[in-house]
Parts: sequence; C-alpha cells; structure tokens
Amino acid sequence: MPDTALLPHQPVTSETCAVAAAVDIVGDRWSLLILREVFFGVSRFDDFRTGLGISRSVLTSRLDDLVRSGVLRRTPYRVEDDRTRLEYRPTRAGVELLPSVVALMRWGAHHAMSKPPALSTRHAGCGAEVDAVLCCRDGHTVAPTDVEVHMPTTTPAGSDI
Repeated sequence: MPDTALLPHQPVTSETCAVAAAVDIVGDRWSLLILREVFFGVSRFDDFRTGLGISRSVLTSRLDDLVRSGVLRRTPYRVEDDRTRLEYRPTRAGVELLPSVVALMRWGAHHAMSKPPALSTRHAGCGAEVDAVLCCRDGHTVAPTDVEVHMPTTTPAGSDI
C-alpha cells in the first residue's frame, strides 16, 4: 500500500473521490441488501419485502434511488388477470457491482459473523466458492502490497476514475 504522506490531500467529495461517489449511491445497508437479493434472482417488490423484512416506504425509496442512479431498471410484467407491475433488473452498471457484493459477503463471513453464513456464492460450472480477486487490466492477479495509487493530471475520456 502507498505511503499516504506522498499523496496530495484534498477534500473528500463525490466529485473528487470515486469511493465517495459510489457510497453516495450504494453505501447504505438496504441498498446493498437489495443488490444482494437482485444478484440472487429476486426482482419483484413483494419478494424484496418478504426476503429482507424491509418496510414498504424504505424499499420504495431505495429502489427509486437505485433506478435513478442507473444501477437497476424497471421492467413491466403482468400476472394473469392482474394489473401491470414492475420488476427490478440490474443494468450493466448494476452487474458491475457483483464483485463488490461478493467481496462484502466473503469479508462478512470471515470477519463479522460468529456462525457460518446462510448463503454463499458458487461457480455454476464446478461448484467452487466464488471470490472477488484483485487483478490488473492485463489479467495479472495483484496482491494488496502491489497496488499503487496514481493521481492523473487529467482524466482521459472513458476513464473509470
């Protein structure tokens, strides 16, 4: 990890820090748990309520926020002789959060729980547990000690910064 004394310090805002910007969108308990449910195949309002034990008003607010932020999209569906309802599906941006949710699940299982978790993620192809792993864009696995922090002087178009 870098020597933080070498980094120029500036106020932490959603405009200057990608972590702050992400936390503004998905940083509360309910948003992360809704995303976990989405990744496990839940898409309907009543199923979120039942599975999470969340109030109608909080769920409505968090789903609205996740849709407004481009993490989820609403898709109409209709059950026989019933009104049209909406289900919630991840956008591409939402799917990109899966490694973060898996990392939180694994971290929580190892460091925050006294009993084994009720749920885990497994590879459909072989059944092994799934891990979130650091790797560079050239495909090399990266140890935490090999991560360098760089401050670009300008942000290139299409950059993830």
